[in-house]
Amino acid sequence: MGLMEDDVKDFLKRIVWTVSSGFLWLTITIGIGAYNGLLVPEHGLRVSNIIFYIWGVGSLTALVYLYIRIWSKKFPHG
Repeated sequence: MGLMEDDVKDFLKRIVWTVSSGFLWLTITIGIGAYNGLLVPEHGLRVSNIIFYIWGVGSLTALVYLYIRIWSKKFPHG
């Protein structure tokens, strides 16, 4: 038998997954954009900037979908 109740353990697991997946998405997206100079178009808008922005919007959509799946499960108390 564990030291925590199952409801508390499930809630903390959701929080950890939410924070860690958000931080991972942010690190990867900003890292790729900053390293390759894709965040701010300095010399005009290029195809690589557009591809990066599409990646950013698509991956953010996937992250929001993941958040919805994580938090859509009801808690036993209501």
